[in-house]
Amino acid sequence: MGKALAESFPQAKAVFDEVDDALSQKLSSIMWEGPAEDLTLTANTQPALMAVSLAAIRVLEAEAGLDLKRHADFLAGHSLGEYSALAAAGSLSIGDTARLLRIRGNAMQNAVPVGQGAMAALLGLEFDAALEVAHAAAQGEVCDAANDNGGAQVVVSGHKSAVERAVAIAQEKGAKRAVMLAVSAPFHCALMQPAADAMRDALARVTVNAPVVPVVANVEAAPITDPDAIRSALVRQVTGTVRWRESVAYMASQGVEAFYEVGPGKVLTGLVKRIAAGASAVAIGSPDDVTAFKASLQG
Repeated sequence: MGKALAESFPQAKAVFDEVDDALSQKLSSIMWEGPAEDLTLTANTQPALMAVSLAAIRVLEAEAGLDLKRHADFLAGHSLGEYSALAAAGSLSIGDTARLLRIRGNAMQNAVPVGQGAMAALLGLEFDAALEVAHAAAQGEVCDAANDNGGAQVVVSGHKSAVERAVAIAQEKGAKRAVMLAVSAPFHCALMQPAADAMRDALARVTVNAPVVPVVANVEAAPITDPDAIRSALVRQVTGTVRWRESVAYMASQGVEAFYEVGPGKVLTGLVKRIAAGASAVAIGSPDDVTAFKASLQG
């Protein structure tokens, strides 16, 4: 993940080196050499994903002449990706972003004892119907809508027993699929309040600048530019719903017709195509992707 970028472009290697220095750890070595079980620890996964996204951005700026202020109307990221978007927009330094995501990962992991929480994907139910399922499943426990991903794909999160009830209820209500997810903690639900408190303290200690491009916040599904509003949104995001469907729909409503997923993977590209009918969506995460993007700008 990101190794080809680092080997091909010095700008990418510089980002990985900066993240390694910020964390006082050779995270890049874990990313490229393993062991896999270390990389999948959320305290490592979160800064690692950010590092790849920012490495790709820096390469696009250097090699393709990308100027976010001139070429982008909005930036957005899904969950931890919101931190990547803010770093790309100059709101947060790369070093601070890496350290914040390390704190976020550890705090989320430690917020709920292992085995007490769970998450499940409900497929084939629109958000309002999935929300009704979550409320019905709670029965005095926590069962919240964690991710509204669009395309009738909603993730619920909370106490394991409540989430299991949500799976059963969703199936009764005609969901195409309702499956428990292999996750290390119940993210984006009320059980994450200790992690939200930790992030409030951590964010108070870092400099947050106004972004050069408006960032569409997960919890608002609308752009924010004020530094205090950004801090507040990031704290609320820990326990709140990732409103990805609404965020993409908002950008499309403002005339955005081309979306670029910068970093590892193509999951968001697929989601965008489901949400914004007629919009193009392209993933950029490899040297070949950079070359193609450069040609598209020149064209």
